[in-house]
Amino acid sequence: MTTSRFYVTTTIPYVNARPHLGFALELVQADVLARHHRARGEQVRLLTGTDDNSLKNVLAAQAQGVPTQELVDRNAAAFAALREPLALSTDDFIRTSRDPRHRVGVERLWRSCAEAGDIYRKHYEGQYCVGCEQFYTAADLPGGRCPEHREPPRLVSEENWFFRLSRYADRLHEVISSGRLRIEPAVRRNEVLGLISAGLPDFSISRSQGRARGWGIPVPGDPEQVVYVWWDALGNYVTSLGYGQDGTDYQRWWAGRSRRVHVVGKGVLRFHAVYWPAMLLSAGLPLPTEVLVHDYLTVGGHKISKSAGTTVDPTELVRRYGVDALRWWLLREVPLVGDTDFTTDRLVARANSELAGGLGNLVNRVVSMIHRYRGGEPPAAGKAGANELAAACRAAPQRVHEALDAFDFRRATAAVLAVSEQANRLIGRVRPWQLPPAERDATLGQLLEACRTLADLLTPFLPDAAARIAAQCAAPDGRLPTPSPILPRL
Repeated sequence: MTTSRFYVTTTIPYVNARPHLGFALELVQADVLARHHRARGEQVRLLTGTDDNSLKNVLAAQAQGVPTQELVDRNAAAFAALREPLALSTDDFIRTSRDPRHRVGVERLWRSCAEAGDIYRKHYEGQYCVGCEQFYTAADLPGGRCPEHREPPRLVSEENWFFRLSRYADRLHEVISSGRLRIEPAVRRNEVLGLISAGLPDFSISRSQGRARGWGIPVPGDPEQVVYVWWDALGNYVTSLGYGQDGTDYQRWWAGRSRRVHVVGKGVLRFHAVYWPAMLLSAGLPLPTEVLVHDYLTVGGHKISKSAGTTVDPTELVRRYGVDALRWWLLREVPLVGDTDFTTDRLVARANSELAGGLGNLVNRVVSMIHRYRGGEPPAAGKAGANELAAACRAAPQRVHEALDAFDFRRATAAVLAVSEQANRLIGRVRPWQLPPAERDATLGQLLEACRTLADLLTPFLPDAAARIAAQCAAPDGRLPTPSPILPRL
């Protein structure tokens, strides 16, 4: 798909606690996509934010003995503050309890679906998991416990507003199976198609004011009910663009010709690939074009989770090991399918072998040789030649693009490493220090160009390290800077 606009979003997490490494994975993946498409000359918008209107947030505040808004504001600030330590290039940050764009958009979405005849009221009784903010059937509860949080749900009986999800099963199946709504990886697409084929029951989209503890957006025309948190939260992808206020951003990024990509975790796949598209179909709005689904990060085999208490603080990891090491581990270790166990030993080993020992060592060797043999004056680039390094440099940009278009971050970073590996092999094979001056200069010129290529290739993945490599390989006054460790060992 070729277009000049690329709109990419993360989910908006609950703020019942501070952020953890699992959400940092999602942020970094979305940031890489945004940076890559900007580098290709496209107009890009990267959105993240926080889901403030959850019962989980209310219960967490009560447990701490503080007002809900106080806890929500404090934790939301911690999520917003991830921008600097994770080197994110976010363009927008929305908060569902504070942002004036949000409520009016949620209300308009509700009314649009009601006008389509898809909202009705009925009495309902079911098993509700507060952790998931979701009703479950008995078949969904192995051993009577939530499959995500391993806790028994609560029996809830009340009268709520419902959405006619069942009305959209055939249309959802068609748009997903045809690829008009692309879900990656394929195993997740098949999972969604299986859910649809099994039948889509209508779902509750409101909660009583009492059960919601008075927290949330009131249902339009029914102040005794609060809009269900997922209905509320999913709307952020368009409310942040001014939907409900006839905003030009909405026309530009959602209603117009653009790629609309949601980056989400597998635990919320049903909401983003079934509920959200159905809501949009009901309201007569365009669908997202793609949903990228990542699996979980674990610690000791257990999912990283605020609710479960298995958290790893990404800001603390950056303080100890640096943003380059953390971003590189997230991009190099996490596969398209399958959970990934995190340890600091694995993070350090990956950074030392591939960053310090590979990329950093290469740049240091090349710049050091240029200083030793040419007084720091960079040799002319000359002809790239037909060796393996030249081939790797030529092929890498397209390989990175193809990998990222498939949302395969490991394959994309491997394409970058291929350039570094070929450059280090060339040094070992030709031994520039043993070559005649003219041949040595030609080789150093090619190696320097390879380092500059690496700086460009690395920019979406490690923007800070890429900038340091570019600066080390630049000669604004005719000489390269004195070599210094670009990516030191941890």
